[in-house]
Amino acid sequence: MVALKKLSIKLGLLGLGTSVLLAGCSSNSSETPQKVQESGAQSKPYEIVMVFPINNQPKELQLVTEEINKITREKINATVKLVPISFGTWSQQTTVMLAGKEKIDLMYSSVRGSYTQTVAQGHFLPLDELIAKRGQNAKKALDEQNPAIINATKVNGKIYGLPNIKDLASDYGITMRKDLVEKYKIDVNSIKTLDDLDAVFKLIKDNEPGVTPAVKYASSIIDSYVAALMDSLGNGFGVLPKHDNGLKVVNWFETKEYENLLKLVRRWYLAGYIAKDAATDTETKYNLVKAGRGFSWLSQMKPGIEQQESRSTGKEMVSVRLSQPITTTDKITGSAWSITQSSENPERAMMLLDLLYTNKDLQNLFSWGVEGKHYVKKGDVIDFPAGVDASSSGYNLQQGYMFGNQFLSYIWNGDEPQLWDKMSKFNKSAVVSKALGFSFDAEPVKTEIAAVTNVQNQFKIALETGMVDPETKLPEFNKQLKAAGLDKIIAEKQKQLDEWAKSNK
Repeated sequence: MVALKKLSIKLGLLGLGTSVLLAGCSSNSSETPQKVQESGAQSKPYEIVMVFPINNQPKELQLVTEEINKITREKINATVKLVPISFGTWSQQTTVMLAGKEKIDLMYSSVRGSYTQTVAQGHFLPLDELIAKRGQNAKKALDEQNPAIINATKVNGKIYGLPNIKDLASDYGITMRKDLVEKYKIDVNSIKTLDDLDAVFKLIKDNEPGVTPAVKYASSIIDSYVAALMDSLGNGFGVLPKHDNGLKVVNWFETKEYENLLKLVRRWYLAGYIAKDAATDTETKYNLVKAGRGFSWLSQMKPGIEQQESRSTGKEMVSVRLSQPITTTDKITGSAWSITQSSENPERAMMLLDLLYTNKDLQNLFSWGVEGKHYVKKGDVIDFPAGVDASSSGYNLQQGYMFGNQFLSYIWNGDEPQLWDKMSKFNKSAVVSKALGFSFDAEPVKTEIAAVTNVQNQFKIALETGMVDPETKLPEFNKQLKAAGLDKIIAEKQKQLDEWAKSNK
């Protein structure tokens, strides 16, 4: 259930040979539901090609898709061809597929870099009319969370993606090993700010040799946490501090907030709370904790994060929230489905999406597989059948956040039975960025963005792991950012944001 904003998973090539071609659709009119018969455009069987990224290829994907097709034949007179592609090769393969105009009906549109850029390239269809005609139930389910959500996928006033219902906001804080928290009687309720962590980290360093108190979340100590303090407006080159700032775009790297974070990280580094090789170490936070070499990390959060991270590390974890929930455009467009220009029947594609937001049986097939074979019900939750575990299961996708309305899926054993109720309340309680719905078109300044990115790659990780002194390196970082064209990027982003604000009054 990891949201997907920014992956660097190095997986082997999973070619299109892994896609599953299902048996032909039945043309028996007795199997065609009345609502399909009433629409001439939907009267013929149709195969919906559905392309999405995947961590691991399930051995029994075909079995699951056969069960999926029993539902889709009955409901919309269609079958589905699933085309799973490795996260590691996703960008390369989908670029070739889109450029070649291969027949694709539905594509998970949130792992191709900039959502806006992909729309600008003309690969996706506007969905407004299709939603009004065939996606009304999906829109209703989204509106129940927040009517502003679906508008966050608009580009130039039109909707190009249907967001999945999942955690649509994030709060931020620290996740720690529970055994060590209890061993040293750490009062988690006393942790209110990042500064309160110094005493916690000192306890771990002084008493647990070989355990690093603070490890990286992804590429740095604070790379995820900074989103608690600003809206990155897509790429972080020009941001809105406190998710508002009167819609005035500023250079994040020149703000006092960023400077203070770097000073904090540098203090932790010098005290030995961060590993000396943190900037270059490629080991994941999960593996470091699993191996007994890591204690905690700063990150984005959501309801159920403790259970999720406990499963990932093999150790019980505890989390402390240090911010309120926040919703931004990136959070919404970070998990969405689009209909491509090469679709031969966009209406039927939208009908399948509508089912994923409303049909519990269909959603659970995508999320968990076939009942009795891949999971069994145990009271209010589900678990592996006897003799089956994560490694031996024929379908252990663990990507339920990706398929429409995750709140229709069963709760896995170990998660709170009320998880989806809590997640829904969490979404509805979130502070909404003043720029929710704004998407930056980077095309006018793509040359400057490439140059600025190169500068960022030289400085950012070293600064955000404490390896270098921000007193000297931060001014140099900003000087080179400006020389590379950051001010031009910010001016262009401000211009687009002003135009967006005027059209959304």
